[in-house]
Amino acid sequence: MSDKFSPALQIGDLDDFIRPSQACTVSLNGMLKKSNKVEVRHEGKSEEPVKISLKDCLACSGCVTSAETVMLKNQGLDEFLSNINEGKTVIVSVSPQSRASIAAHFCISPLQVFKKLTRFFKSLGVRAVFDTSCSRDLTLVESCVEFITRYKQNQSVDDDERSKTSLPMITSACPGLICYAEKSHGSVLLPYISSVKSPQQTIGTIIKCYLCQDMELRPEEVYHVTVMPCYDKKLEASRDNFVFQLESHFDDEGREGEVNMISEVDSVLTTGEIMELIQLKEVDFKSLEEAPLDKLLSNIDEEGCLYGVRGSSGGYAETVFRLMEKQC
Repeated sequence: MSDKFSPALQIGDLDDFIRPSQACTVSLNGMLKKSNKVEVRHEGKSEEPVKISLKDCLACSGCVTSAETVMLKNQGLDEFLSNINEGKTVIVSVSPQSRASIAAHFCISPLQVFKKLTRFFKSLGVRAVFDTSCSRDLTLVESCVEFITRYKQNQSVDDDERSKTSLPMITSACPGLICYAEKSHGSVLLPYISSVKSPQQTIGTIIKCYLCQDMELRPEEVYHVTVMPCYDKKLEASRDNFVFQLESHFDDEGREGEVNMISEVDSVLTTGEIMELIQLKEVDFKSLEEAPLDKLLSNIDEEGCLYGVRGSSGGYAETVFRLMEKQC
């Protein structure tokens, strides 16, 4: 497992991956208390083994290793290929960071990578390949709106309004930061974190709530996969915050149908896993024919070139400051 993480994140040959055979450090039944009483009871049928879901693991601070990856069975290449083979409508959204990494590996441009990935995915049976840069634009716009709202409240002469303000506003598309804030600092840090979704979850909302309607599909009929540079994005996609309930529907006899919970992003594949998939399919990626891009959710100009927002770390600070300069 350790060989798939960035070399910058590794210290020598350290591998802190905890395999399923190793016990979790946290008691599932709460803190065990010593008791002087002796209880005699008959054990009937052997109970089913307790299973820890990914969501349970995220809410736990019992370990700080990569043990959470044990629960990521549903976010791998096997599941991705299985859904394609089952005939589901599979949509892939590619991050610009992953494109850049693959471009550096093959010594070609990010635009060439995007076109070749489009050809590669569609040859496997993927319906559409989108660009998360477009959802990042929406994320930046919403971040500006949120910051301006907080700033105006902070400048208000009304003490009640000013008390609602939490400045400075901390923005990040990194789920690792959010987990760290929740587990380690709680109410001290969380009020300052922006409530705007990350680009990954924003494009998930667009696809599952709006694009499905244009495609005349129900959200549960679409399997949405994102290609991201970091394993933590898998954890983000599995959070309860990013699951929504479909409106109840009734059959011909007036009975309410089964309630379905829909994830905005069904699976996340890392850049390393995409490279593994290319090798698995024995594809000469560099000589692979380029395909036309899906223009619906991609940042492509009239000349067919990719474009994005300037600035480091997603461009949050630069975008907000540029807007504030115009408005102030």
